Amino acid sequence: MLSNIAARDVETLVHPYTNLATFRETGPLVLERGHGVWVYDTDGRPYLEGMAGLWCTALGYSNEELVEAATEQMSRLPFTHLFSGRSHDPAIELAETLKELMPVPTSKIFFTSSGSEANDTQVKLIWYMNNALGRPRKKKILSHRKGYHGVTVATASLTGLAANHADWDLPIPGFHHVACPHHYRGAEAGETEEAFSQRLADALEAQILAEDPDTVAAFFAEPVMGAGGAILPPADYFAKVQAVLDRYDIRFVADEIICGFGRTGNWFGSQSLGMRPATISFAKAVTSGYLPLGGISIDEPLYRAMLDESAKLGGFGHGTTYSGHPVACAVANKTIEIYKRDRIIARVAEKAPHFQARLTALGDHPLIGEARGIGLIGGIEIVADKASKRQYDPKAAVAARCVAFAQAEGLIVRFLTGDRIAVCPPLIIEPDEIDTLFERLTRALDRTAAWIKAEGLEAMPAA
Repeated sequence: MLSNIAARDVETLVHPYTNLATFRETGPLVLERGHGVWVYDTDGRPYLEGMAGLWCTALGYSNEELVEAATEQMSRLPFTHLFSGRSHDPAIELAETLKELMPVPTSKIFFTSSGSEANDTQVKLIWYMNNALGRPRKKKILSHRKGYHGVTVATASLTGLAANHADWDLPIPGFHHVACPHHYRGAEAGETEEAFSQRLADALEAQILAEDPDTVAAFFAEPVMGAGGAILPPADYFAKVQAVLDRYDIRFVADEIICGFGRTGNWFGSQSLGMRPATISFAKAVTSGYLPLGGISIDEPLYRAMLDESAKLGGFGHGTTYSGHPVACAVANKTIEIYKRDRIIARVAEKAPHFQARLTALGDHPLIGEARGIGLIGGIEIVADKASKRQYDPKAAVAARCVAFAQAEGLIVRFLTGDRIAVCPPLIIEPDEIDTLFERLTRALDRTAAWIKAEGLEAMPAA
């Protein structure tokens, strides 16, 4: 029987990315407080937050400086907006700071309230820019299968996951998907990572030519693919892709919503993965997840096109109420100050070898086919047979069962498509806590193996 608070939840809330039918029986995990890398439920039980909330709580929980920054701004100017030429110092300061941090030439910053809004804005501005440049046909957008870019109509179309399209009447016309750069799953027998990357780059070029390069406007990519499986592409993949995009004047957009602000051991994942995008989308860790804030970098050519269209039309017809919210911007300013002062990004690079060694070691577990990551992010894939890479029937929900066992062990991780599990702890995690995380995840995998044996689950037939 559900507790009172759980029953209230079931009767009042709709939970994103949840099986709404089975949820009525299982109910929620209700969290009450958090400190550092730990969160506590209503019974006081601790859990190591191995997903940094939702890839975002980089500085952990209950950081007093962030709370104070929000409180101080709330008492001074709790709200104003950026419409019609209004402004405020927190937004100006944050834009100045972000311009300096961006690894791409940046003229301006445009703020949103989320990553979905940031990528949606990217799409709109790409169309807007090409109209300004007299290229009304150059509007098609490319992205990866298994890529994740948001849940608005446009960004869910960008997203390359079946669950985000099925029965939503998506993707809308003009959005196309290319092969996922996952060597473990996509490589041909004996194919090296370099050969695999070249084959995908050649396929990308062939698709652009088939579509007509004069109709293809942009390519979106995450440095590390998050919700699609915590997938790390081959080291030379983006260099080969970049060469194709440059040949056909196709704008490269880096979705840094998960990887931005230190996750990979650099300020941005683009720096770690050798990407040279024209523009970057950011959100999540810019405020350590404490308040909703996202945005995009705007390069000078795009800004010039925006100026021309604004002059022609009499205004720039885009924006949302909470873009550049003063309290969110104040928290973001303090967050970045802490990143710099406390060497958070440098310390991620220092801790990454230990984290990655523990992650790689999971590849020896009988259930794990791949264990790979970068910085303080990684993914593992559960398989029924290591040699053939055959999987269990998706209906068995093996990864979901493993995540439930992990929760029972006092660890929060996330299951993803294809029986993959993501690990993405707060950046402040200490080495002994990294050990605790992987010890608990190993026990969860052991319990999963025992459950599989008890249930008599077998590998899916070979394709």
